[in-house]
Amino acid sequence: MEYRPLGQTGALVSALGFGAAPLGDVYGPLDQATATKTVHLALDHGINYFDVAPYYGLGLAEERLGVALRGIRNQVFLATKCGRLGVNEFDFSAAGIQTSLEASLRRLQTDTVDLLQIHDVEFGDPNQIVEETMPALQRFKKEGKIRFTGLTGLPLGYLKDLARRTHPDTLLSYAHYNLMVDDLVEVLGSFSQEKGIALINASPLHLGILTDQGPQTWHAAPAVIQEKGRELGALCRRRGRPISEVALRFALDLNDVATTLVGMGRPNEVEANLQVLEAASDFELLEELAALVAPVKNRIWTQGKPENNY
Repeated sequence: MEYRPLGQTGALVSALGFGAAPLGDVYGPLDQATATKTVHLALDHGINYFDVAPYYGLGLAEERLGVALRGIRNQVFLATKCGRLGVNEFDFSAAGIQTSLEASLRRLQTDTVDLLQIHDVEFGDPNQIVEETMPALQRFKKEGKIRFTGLTGLPLGYLKDLARRTHPDTLLSYAHYNLMVDDLVEVLGSFSQEKGIALINASPLHLGILTDQGPQTWHAAPAVIQEKGRELGALCRRRGRPISEVALRFALDLNDVATTLVGMGRPNEVEANLQVLEAASDFELLEELAALVAPVKNRIWTQGKPENNY
C-alpha cells in the first residue's frame, strides 16, 4: 500500500481510502457481520483511511463502522462529517453541529475523530459556514473531540472560495476526477498545495456510472451522462477489462491527492480494489475512452443552492 501525507496534518494515509457509505445500505442491504469482515479485510491489507457520515444510512454506516472498529480504533484514520443529516435535512448551526458530532461519536464508539468535515457545503449559507459552522469545529478541535477540519462539496469554485474563508485542513470533492470529469486538480490543485490543504478525491466510479452494474436510481446525472457511461463500459468489456477497474486505476494514478475514496461494503469489493493497486493503466484504452467521452467531457450535475454552483 502506498501512503501519502494528508496535507500539513502530519498524518500518512493510504492512497486507496475506504468509503463507508455502502455500510449504510446505500447500495443495497448488508448485515453487521459482512460489514465487519469488509472493514477488517481492508485494514489487514493496509487501508487506513475510513470516511463515513451521519447521512449514509441515517446513522447506520457510522454505527456499523463503530462496531467493526471495536478494539482497533487506534489503527485507523477516521473521518466523518456534519451538517447534512438527510436527503433534504441540513443543520449547519453551531448547536446542530455539536449535536451531530456527539451522536457520531456515540455511533462510532470513540471519544474523538481524526477529521470532521462540513458535509455538502453547497446546501448551506456561506456566511453561516464561515461565521458559525467552522468556528464550532475549531472549538471541537481545542476540546480534543476532533483533530482536523474539512469541507466537502460538489461545486469546485464554491468549495475553493469557502476554503479561502475558513482555512480547513482538507478539501473533499466527488465525481470530479474520473474517466468522465477531470477538473479537480485544474481548479483546486495549485490552491490546495499553496495553502497546505489536503485534497481528497471521492467517487472515482462516478457514483456507479463507471461500473458494469450501472448507477442507482437516485443518481442525479442526466440521462445522456448515464448513457455515455454504458458506452464506456461496453468498450472496456470489448477490451476484456471491467470499466470499474479501468476507472479506479485511472484515478489512483493521480498523485495530487492524498487519498482516493472508493465505496466498499463487501469483502469481494475490497479484494477487487486491492487488485487494481497491482494493475497498470492501459494508455491506448484510455485514449479510446477519452475520445468516446469527449462530447460530454466535464459535464456535471448541480445540487444545493443555485448561487453556490460554480
